Amino acid sequence: MTNTLDAKDFQSRLQHLDTLLREAEQTADPAARAQLQQIVQAILDLHGSGLQRMLEHVEDVKEGGDSIIANCLRDPVVAGMLLLHGLHPLTMKERIDQALQDVRPYLRSHGGNVEVVELRDGVVRLRLEGSCHHCSSSTVTMQQTIEEAIYGQAPEVVAVEVDTNEESLELAHAGGRVALPLLRAAN
Repeated sequence: MTNTLDAKDFQSRLQHLDTLLREAEQTADPAARAQLQQIVQAILDLHGSGLQRMLEHVEDVKEGGDSIIANCLRDPVVAGMLLLHGLHPLTMKERIDQALQDVRPYLRSHGGNVEVVELRDGVVRLRLEGSCHHCSSSTVTMQQTIEEAIYGQAPEVVAVEVDTNEESLELAHAGGRVALPLLRAAN
């Protein structure tokens, strides 16, 4: 069995599906809209039930079950499907922590680090630390790397806001925060 769907294709197909659904919701017939919503929900429920049962079977495996699930979670398409159906075994916070763990070696190679300050209502507030915050191009690159990692692991995150040590002092007086530009496509 060959895997022809990669993470980029998966995201593209989800966006295409979203566009089709939005267009279909514009129909003037309220009964047709309601029926479309019921059809979509029935398909999601059916697939979600099947995925949930598959996860339960994998968890029942005495040896290697955890390894199978870990491999599934590393696959962005499978992880995306689990998220779509509310079946991902890791919480948003755990996935954000994993994303940050994945980028820390890169950040440390540039003399930096990142810390979660707050997670509330889908907004992740971070603090950049280290010596590279004096170079604006390094800071922008680090912020983009961090944001891409977070959205890759937790696409339901609404926004990522970053305070650097130097900016935090300046912003504390101004009462503001530095918001990263969104790098993902709008839904």
